[in-house]
Amino acid sequence: MEAEKVRIIEAQRREQHWRRWGPYLAERAWGTVREDYSESGNAWEYFPFDHAHLRAFRWGEDGIAGISDNHQRLCFALAFWNGRDPILKERLFGLSGDEGNHGEDVKEVYYYLDSTPTHSYMKCLYKYPQDEFPYAKLREVNRERGREHSEFELIDTGIFDHDRYFDILTEYAKADPDDVLIRVTVVNRGPEPATLHLLPTLWFRNTWTWRPDYHKPMLRREGNVILAHEETLGTYQFTFEEDPPLLFTENLTNTCALWNWGDSKAFVKDAFHRYVIHGDRSAVNPEETGTKMCAVYQLDLAPGESRVIRMRLASTAEASRMIQDIDGLFAERILEADEFYSFAPSTLSADAKSVQRQAFAGVLWSKQFYHFVVETWLKGDPGQPSPPAERWNGRDSQWIHLYNKDILSMPDKWEYPWYAAWDLAFHTIPLSLVDPDFAKSQLKLFLREWYLHPNGQIPAYEWAFSDVNPPVHAWACWRVFQIDRKLNDRPDFAFLESAFHKLLLNFTWWVNRKDATGSNIFEGGFLGLDNIGVFDRSAPLPGGGYLEQSDATSWMAMYCLNMLKIALELASKVDPIYEDIASKFLEHFLYIANAMNGQMSAGLWDETDGFFYDRLRMPDGRGIPLRVRSMVGLIPIFAVDTIEPQVLECLPGFRRRMEWFVRHRPDLCGNIASLSRQGVESRRLMSLMSRPRLVRVLERMCDEEEFLSPHGLRALSKFHQDHPFVLHQNGQEYRVDYEPAESSTGLFGGNSNWRGPVWFPLNFLMIESLQRLSYYYGDDFQVEFPTRSGQFKNLGEVAAELSRRLSRIFLRNQEGRRPVYGAAEKFQSDPHFRDYIWFYEYFHGDNGAGIGASHQTGWTALVAKLLQQSGE
Repeated sequence: MEAEKVRIIEAQRREQHWRRWGPYLAERAWGTVREDYSESGNAWEYFPFDHAHLRAFRWGEDGIAGISDNHQRLCFALAFWNGRDPILKERLFGLSGDEGNHGEDVKEVYYYLDSTPTHSYMKCLYKYPQDEFPYAKLREVNRERGREHSEFELIDTGIFDHDRYFDILTEYAKADPDDVLIRVTVVNRGPEPATLHLLPTLWFRNTWTWRPDYHKPMLRREGNVILAHEETLGTYQFTFEEDPPLLFTENLTNTCALWNWGDSKAFVKDAFHRYVIHGDRSAVNPEETGTKMCAVYQLDLAPGESRVIRMRLASTAEASRMIQDIDGLFAERILEADEFYSFAPSTLSADAKSVQRQAFAGVLWSKQFYHFVVETWLKGDPGQPSPPAERWNGRDSQWIHLYNKDILSMPDKWEYPWYAAWDLAFHTIPLSLVDPDFAKSQLKLFLREWYLHPNGQIPAYEWAFSDVNPPVHAWACWRVFQIDRKLNDRPDFAFLESAFHKLLLNFTWWVNRKDATGSNIFEGGFLGLDNIGVFDRSAPLPGGGYLEQSDATSWMAMYCLNMLKIALELASKVDPIYEDIASKFLEHFLYIANAMNGQMSAGLWDETDGFFYDRLRMPDGRGIPLRVRSMVGLIPIFAVDTIEPQVLECLPGFRRRMEWFVRHRPDLCGNIASLSRQGVESRRLMSLMSRPRLVRVLERMCDEEEFLSPHGLRALSKFHQDHPFVLHQNGQEYRVDYEPAESSTGLFGGNSNWRGPVWFPLNFLMIESLQRLSYYYGDDFQVEFPTRSGQFKNLGEVAAELSRRLSRIFLRNQEGRRPVYGAAEKFQSDPHFRDYIWFYEYFHGDNGAGIGASHQTGWTALVAKLLQQSGE
């Protein structure tokens, strides 16, 4: 068996703790809700970037290319200085919402290049300018730019012109679970000699300040070895190649610099900054002990010259030394990683295989130790000032049960260093291809009682746990179960059954809280789609009333079908008692489908336009359809599934109840869900749409003048470029225009735009939905693709073509250019840039250029699955 698969199995069986060490540091711990103890709740202003090198964090640590243990007791990362910067580069820089053009965005150039699931091998690349880092210019220009202009990025400053930068390649290899080898390769890409100060840094997360009963850990020098001891972690030895100067301090806030009080001679967090940049030798502890230490390498490099620095962090009783053949062990781990990723289809080009592997690397590097205990956060810590009383009625105060202290998959460890429930559901799909056990553990966590609210709600994200994300958790549980079964040739019914029971609580919450009138037409708020609507769908609506949402209702229909599918699987393979609950979800789906497809004011279908729309329901009972052609009207396609004939054969009770509905409730079954007509291989179909309506919606979806772009489906029809939707309400004008790139409005902070760009998660669900429709209709159902082209494809072929359009965002085209990088010539043509990929949050609706968070590999890593199943 492959070495990495053996490690995965050993970790799963808890025979070896291969996952103890990993890339669990955040890339930003400042500006988060957890670190915000203000009255106002403005996290960005309470703990800004400018404080990050001075203040000890309460809930987690950040760093560049770093690792920590799985409880983030001991941390390692790199720091740099180019001789010109005003601050030591210990963490990545980016702009807050008030400083940027459309929201929070990292302003650095770095890439995740490789990782195995157990992190037995990892590699990332950071590009560090040799001239002074343009902190002030990035802030100034982005503040001045209006929303009609694109963001001013680091590459736009010219800082990388003439190649005056260092490539800093960081690699990790595990000799065993508690023996981590570190190799840092620095290359001067510039035309002149240049000096880099490299500071590999080891430190303990500060736990003792907040909890006086915690035993303070300690770092101390013993000869050429650093001993790191923490009560629960034990003792580790840190060894450096060569004999660099070593600096020690404490991971404590510099209160003198921040607030002008405290001991001015104390050893504090920013000591290395003061020592290296200002020559302040009194900043570091001459006793060579503390809770934070670093080595200082001064690398004087000629043009094109490279230097390699090797280190070792190990828990071992033997006399510490550098492993003699450290490069040999790295070579071994790299070969094992190559062997592990050899499952990529042989038909893929080398470029496509590289894109897929970097996508996996990104989602694996985006794991983070996430610690947030809401009750402690609200009350404050012993010996610390009490938080303002207003917090007890403010953000997340209704989530006092929430206790998070786990390794979690983040959307992005800089812009989103906190989980988002629906993002995570999509993360588990690419994760399940390489580490199904970890994918299942992530899904199970959010259904645990210390995550799931007692009322059944899944926490959304730390800025507002009570916000509502689309209910895709059941879909993810089912898909991960299927992928795991296929990979390991054994079904994990224990996982599926356990998840199903908790999902019942969440489903009930949705039914009780988001169907105000009991009409099976649902609300839900923004549902992760930010500014897709005419106004903020989570805020009180103009003129009162409420919003009957096409997407919320469709998500609930999809939820019913997901739960039905799981119940049928459990009933046929585990316990027939699940037949009864399967019938309940079938019935609920039929009622939702009937309500959704009702005529006139009752349903959300617009017969004139052949599309589904949200409807504003006014206090006087009037219904105003909001005729915005958006993903809101395509999401009804997601509520589709088939029932295999063998399932009906082995579940006679369920079959009888289904046939009763067909006979006695034709008003529900009719043409909405084709339960009475058998399709390919005698399958039965459950769908929100009858065939004629599906044809009409697909005609718009496949139209390149509407939803279909060269790079997937737009979130808003291009029709609105020339025909903006305008609504006048209470003397106000509300409008929706087609915007293929950044948002021109500040709705939801303006940092996510659903008015035209391409988003991977909903495209992925559309591909799967078309595949399921194809299982039923087969080749008999064909659509013109693209619309008006004269070319016809069946739905499976449409799904495959959508998949390939999405994948081509990242692949080099015939001109050698990658759409993801748009007009950024350095990224397109420079041999030291062009093969490294950023997996953005979303993509330009017309040209495929990446927009938003540049490292949101979480759900954009879905491209790895698309390449695996549909090629390029």
